Amino acid sequence: MPLRPHAAALEDLYDRLNRRGYVEPDPLQFLYDYPDAADREIVALVASALAYGRVKQILTSVSDALARLGRRPGAFVSEASPETLREAMLGFKHRFSDGSNLAALLTGAAAAIRTHGSLQRCFLAGMGRDDETVLPAAGAFVEALRRGTRGECGHLLSDPARGSACKRLHLMLRWLVRRDDVDPGGWHDVPAAKLIVPLDTHMHRLARQLGATRRRAADGKTAMETTAAFRALCPGDPVKYDFALTRLGIRADMNADEFLARCQGKPQGQRRA
Repeated sequence: MPLRPHAAALEDLYDRLNRRGYVEPDPLQFLYDYPDAADREIVALVASALAYGRVKQILTSVSDALARLGRRPGAFVSEASPETLREAMLGFKHRFSDGSNLAALLTGAAAAIRTHGSLQRCFLAGMGRDDETVLPAAGAFVEALRRGTRGECGHLLSDPARGSACKRLHLMLRWLVRRDDVDPGGWHDVPAAKLIVPLDTHMHRLARQLGATRRRAADGKTAMETTAAFRALCPGDPVKYDFALTRLGIRADMNADEFLARCQGKPQGQRRA
């Protein structure tokens, strides 16, 4: 569905809100402390996997998990045995997930790193040159991480093959692939043009109100339809506006109604009925 009529409003929103000062509270903030790509991709994996539930709880859980991995989480994970990772995560708990789930996820990551050299190379191994989006690579990546863990990752790793929007996986990819004032990048070989919108409740609601989709289910098909609408507007960077748009639903000091009113040509400050 066309977003062209909203292009000016979206660009203004990006210019105003796509800034470091609007990141906190967001698990993305943890990535800024890790300049090394090997560390950052592990931090992104952990922070995105735990990005469900209340923001305060998410930040507490991510901080706890990263503290257990030390100052060089990339080296720790790549060199650790499954037993070492299970010991490191003993007592960890985040909503539906516990230390065994997180240890299993990191065990899968460690195996992928030993096989491919990095998580980025593991991801690229599943990407075809003619793939329109990262979806095939995302499915292969999830399969690689789950291999050898007997499905013990639990709720931490969604599977694109099951029709899930995989919001947290696509959020991780946005953080690692894009590079601007907010997203720190690090995965230079994955094209931003192939990214998929990380579709959560806030983004789904806004996408429907903007006309990017009419679908009522926040599933994988809706994520793809929403991405297609944004790609038509911004072919090289279809998730460019994701951070700015989701601030409207996450931060108490933001007003989504004012933005939507502008998109609909209403006077500034007039709320939607």
